[in-house]
Amino acid sequence: MNLFKKSLLSPVVALLICTTVYADDISYSIEKQSLKEAIELISKKSNTPYIANSSLLDGKTSNAIKNINGTKNALDKVLENSGLEAVIEDGAIIIKKKAVVGSGTVLEEISVSEGIYLPIGTTEGSGSYTTKSTNTATKLDLSIRETPQSVSVVTQQQIEDKGLENITDVVNSVTGLSSNNMDSERNSYSARGFGINNYQIDGVTTTYESGFMTGETSQDLTMYDRVEIVRGSTGLLTGAGNPSAAINLVRKHANSKEFKGDVSLQGGSWDKYKGTLDVQTPLDEKGNVRARIATSYEEKKSFIDYYENKKTVLYGVVDADITDNTRVSLGTSYQKNDPKGSMWGGLPSKFSDGTSTNWDRSKSTASDWTYWSSENKNYFTNVEHYFNNDIKLYGAYSYSDNYGDSKLSYVSGSLDKNTGSGLKASAVQGYETFQKQHNVDIYTSVPFQVNKLDHEIVAGVMYSEQDLEAYNTPSIAGSFNSNIDNFYTYKGTSEPKWGKSSQVVDSNVKQTAGYLVGRISLTDDLKFIGGSRITNWERDAFNYGEKQNYEHNNILTPYAGLVYNINDNYTIFTSYTDIFNPQSERDKNGKYLNPIEGKNYEAGIKAAYFEDKLNASFSVFRIEQDKLAQTDPSGALIPGTTTQASIEAEGTTSKGFEIDINGEITDNWNLGVGYSQFEAKDADDNKINTSFPRKTFNVFSKYSWDKFSLGAGANWREKTYENGVEQESYVLVNAMAKYKIDKDLSVQLNVNNIFDEKYYTNIGFFNQVSYGDPRNFTLAMKYTF
Repeated sequence: MNLFKKSLLSPVVALLICTTVYADDISYSIEKQSLKEAIELISKKSNTPYIANSSLLDGKTSNAIKNINGTKNALDKVLENSGLEAVIEDGAIIIKKKAVVGSGTVLEEISVSEGIYLPIGTTEGSGSYTTKSTNTATKLDLSIRETPQSVSVVTQQQIEDKGLENITDVVNSVTGLSSNNMDSERNSYSARGFGINNYQIDGVTTTYESGFMTGETSQDLTMYDRVEIVRGSTGLLTGAGNPSAAINLVRKHANSKEFKGDVSLQGGSWDKYKGTLDVQTPLDEKGNVRARIATSYEEKKSFIDYYENKKTVLYGVVDADITDNTRVSLGTSYQKNDPKGSMWGGLPSKFSDGTSTNWDRSKSTASDWTYWSSENKNYFTNVEHYFNNDIKLYGAYSYSDNYGDSKLSYVSGSLDKNTGSGLKASAVQGYETFQKQHNVDIYTSVPFQVNKLDHEIVAGVMYSEQDLEAYNTPSIAGSFNSNIDNFYTYKGTSEPKWGKSSQVVDSNVKQTAGYLVGRISLTDDLKFIGGSRITNWERDAFNYGEKQNYEHNNILTPYAGLVYNINDNYTIFTSYTDIFNPQSERDKNGKYLNPIEGKNYEAGIKAAYFEDKLNASFSVFRIEQDKLAQTDPSGALIPGTTTQASIEAEGTTSKGFEIDINGEITDNWNLGVGYSQFEAKDADDNKINTSFPRKTFNVFSKYSWDKFSLGAGANWREKTYENGVEQESYVLVNAMAKYKIDKDLSVQLNVNNIFDEKYYTNIGFFNQVSYGDPRNFTLAMKYTF
């Protein structure tokens, strides 16, 4: 389908600007789908523009047709029993509402206005818990049902209803994903037994070093339309990484030719105050050039002693329709996190006698002078052009400049249960981190027909380069009291005098790749999706005194999937894909080990109900990871070092299943449900990654009537354990209520952890624990103009 033509449908009228001679000998076969999409298919195949009031098409489903000859005949069959009819006049298809006047019909009065390009899959303003299309898995613009992998989309409506504010909030709401807090500023994510290190922004792969995070996992959602998640291996598009999941943050764009926007004010627990402004405006008379600015500022304290944070977000984008077939976007974003009382690590999990601790959730190892601030700057541009033969050319470039600055105190030792003694501030350090990254993605999409069946091929190249510099500032010995006499009464240590800063990390990682993927229609109902990626990966680094220089060239990453439409509602699929993950360990000859190889097998059934407004899926998967570094059993050392050598070994296996349901049951009732379970073991049959739950269940539902909306949900996590520390299974219950004072003004209350469950958000990380948020609320007022 010509995406540009498809997205010209405005809230009032879609007017395609391509005229041609109407041909009446064309054969049409169209599966049951939304009426709008069916008409667009006929318009495209006949090369005839159409005019329609969008309100006539919204929510309607087409009839399925097969081998119908003639454009008018095909339109009549598709529109049968819809209350609409089509006429072809002056080289254009006109969709109108049937109105009986005597023995004839009249054309319903419509107002024609220019349409506007809407980026594929946009969820803003849809009110939906799902999306019509996503390309995170393959770069092909496919529906969730057509994608042969497990896909979840957190839409703008879900973000608003659940009160989600950052990436971690999103992760905790998605089927099969979970997070752990390493400390007050850093989070780690996992899916299917493996850590998630595959990230995209607008589909362009980006990476970061987890040990030197600069606010990446605290990214605010003010600037994003939605978050798309593909579970399993995503090596076709992301290259190096784990076979867990890919998280794609999709930016908002300036999609309005009229001045519009909204402003919201929030207040909540622990002195939380936040203001947000989001404005769109045309920059020329016709609205072909448009701008959007979204900004927010937040101040909040915490249930944790000493901790508070100030967060500033600024996002701006200009979207320009250079021609009818060309769109250019240029934008920038900025986020600053300014926390005080930051923790480095968590609380002691055990006393010296081996019994578990049970701290007040307010307890902290931080001091009032500790902090871990960050600044994230991003500059981006992309160009999208459609040729007259529907071939699409897309190019994107982004540059990120992330800065981290910290002064921290790390507490460790053996804690006496009776006296509270035995701990000390074993590391009091300062760090400055500079991460700069260039990302380029250029691809072309070529649709074509063979034997009256539609096919598409996507070919592209990617380039990514990341530079990381880290500097350590040590504390001067004797300038502060490192011993903690009694941790029960500990209020932090005095700030030390600081020594001279020195560089500890200087790293450069480059990744260059070419990829090719195609969607081939074997029949009307059976589609093959396959492709491959060739990657060159190189690391040149100085890491705490160790020189690291290794590369992997011509790594082949295949992808294959089959999708079969059983009927109008159900589709079965199967897929295979793999991934590679470079590792820095070396063998007894000093040679770097080969990359870890991951393989992902997946199969399942997907369904779409209620005129494709509700998506559901059931999938089973098996993931294998080989060539994993393990200690050399011979005890050999790496030549010239005192470091133990490693060998490549059979790795881990993860298998399980997932159920995911999202969308609308009725116009007033939204629903999201997800259940996941897996079992992950190493080659010796030992369970791995046990600090993340094996089984998770999420549910959230919202019902609206008149001016009211009520929603409620629950997140359940199975028991987890690590290093002798356990977290029993628990459930968090959340709720929301919204009241529309008038058509422009609304007020919303969100309450999280209603029953005040006390639980760990991290266990076992260096034998430490972190606590999750107690019961809390946010009250927001939003005005739309």
